[in-house]
Amino acid sequence: MNTKQKQNGAIIAIVTMFFLYAMIAFVTNLGAPIGVIWKNQPEIGGNNMLGMMGNFMNFFAYLFMGIPAGKMLTKVGYKKSALIGIAVGFFGVLVQFLSSLQVGLTGFFVYLLGAFVSGFSVCILNTVCNPMLNLLGGGGNKGNQLNLIGGTLNSLTGTLTPMLVGALIGTVTKDTQMADVNLVLYIAMAVFAAAFVALIFIPIADPELGKVNADTKFEHSAWSFRHCTLGVIAIFVYVGVEVGIPGALNFYLSDTTEKGAGIVGDAAAIGGAVAAMYWLLMLVGRLISGFIAGVISSRQLMLATTSTAMALIAAAIFVPKDVTVSMPIFKIMEMSFTSVVVPLSALLLVICGLCTSIMWASIFNLATEGLGKYTAQASGLFMMMVVGGGVLPLIQGWFSNSMGYMPSYFVYFLAVAYMFYYALIGCKNVNKDIPVE
Repeated sequence: MNTKQKQNGAIIAIVTMFFLYAMIAFVTNLGAPIGVIWKNQPEIGGNNMLGMMGNFMNFFAYLFMGIPAGKMLTKVGYKKSALIGIAVGFFGVLVQFLSSLQVGLTGFFVYLLGAFVSGFSVCILNTVCNPMLNLLGGGGNKGNQLNLIGGTLNSLTGTLTPMLVGALIGTVTKDTQMADVNLVLYIAMAVFAAAFVALIFIPIADPELGKVNADTKFEHSAWSFRHCTLGVIAIFVYVGVEVGIPGALNFYLSDTTEKGAGIVGDAAAIGGAVAAMYWLLMLVGRLISGFIAGVISSRQLMLATTSTAMALIAAAIFVPKDVTVSMPIFKIMEMSFTSVVVPLSALLLVICGLCTSIMWASIFNLATEGLGKYTAQASGLFMMMVVGGGVLPLIQGWFSNSMGYMPSYFVYFLAVAYMFYYALIGCKNVNKDIPVE
C-alpha cells in the first residue's frame, strides 16, 4: 500500500470515528429528558433519584462492559467491534421503544433494561473511538486534537437530543407517556441501522496498539502507573459532572412544584432547551479547543477549565433562586431562537459546558501518556469508570430530594475539585522506570 492509499485510509477511518462519536451522545443523552417522564408517573411519585435511574442503567453497563470491550477490541479489531456495538445499540433502543407499550412499573422496568443494553453499545463504541483517534493522530497534542474535534459532533447530537425530547413532551404531567417521544426512538433505530449497513462497506485498518502482539509480555499493568490510576478516578468523576450538570438542571427547570424553578409555560420544553444549550456550549468549546489543542497542553487546558468550573458551580449554589436572567434557547420544532427567563444559577451551570468540553479528551490524553503496550488495558479501565456518569447523578438526585436542587450541586463541585488536583499534581508520570515496549 502506497503513502497516498494509507493517507486516504486514515481519513476514512477518522471520519468514521467522528460519526460514531455522534451516535454515542445521541443514545446517552436520552436518559435525563426521558427520565423527566418517568419521574412524574404516579408509581414514581416525583422522586428525582428514581427519575435518574435510566441514566444510571445506561452508565452502569460500562462497569460490566469496560474490560470486555477492551479485550474485544484487541481480539476482533476496530471495525468488527464497531459493528457489534451498533447492533447492540439498535436492540437497546428497540427495548426502550417496547417500554412505551407497557404501563406503570412494568413499562419502567422494561425501559431500564433498554437503557442498560444501550449502555453496552455506547461502551463498545467509546472503546473503539478514543484510542483509535488518539493513535491516528500520533498521540500527544495531535491525538488530543482529533478526540476534541470528534467530541464536537458528539456535542452536536448531545444538544439536539434533550431539545427534541423536551419539545415533544411540552409540559410533563402524570398523563405524559413514553409514546410521546417515540419519534426520537424511531430516529435512533434508523441511524443505527443505516450506520451498520454503511460501516460494512467502509475499509478500516487497525492501527497497532502500542506494538502489542501474541508474544508481548506484561510484567506490570496499567494500575502500576500512578498517573493512570488517578486518571481512571478523574474519568469517573468527570463523566458524572458532564452528564449530571445538565441532567439535574433539566429536572430543576421542568419541576412545576415549589422545589422547581418556577418556569411559566411548557416547563419540560424549556428545561430540555436550556439543558441543550449546555451541550451546545460543549460543542463550541470542543470546536475551539480542537484548533488550539495542538499548541496548548492538555494539562494547561484542564487547569484553566476546572478552576473556572468550580467558580461557576459555587456561584450557582449560592445565588438566590429569585435572581433571574433572560437567556436564548433554540425551539427545535419552530427552528428559531427565542429567549426565556430563568434563574441566574441555570445560566451559570449552562456556561459550565464550555469547561467540561475539553476534559474527557484531556484526561484520556494525560492518563495514557507513556503507557505504550498498556494503552489498550487502560482504555478498558477508563470505559469501566464511565459508570460515574450514572453514579454521581444518582447521588446528587438523592441529596436533591431532601436539600433541594441547587445545594445538591456540591457533589459536582467536589468532583471538579478533584480534577483540578489531577491536572495540578496527579497527572505527572512518576513511574517512567517501568518498561512499556
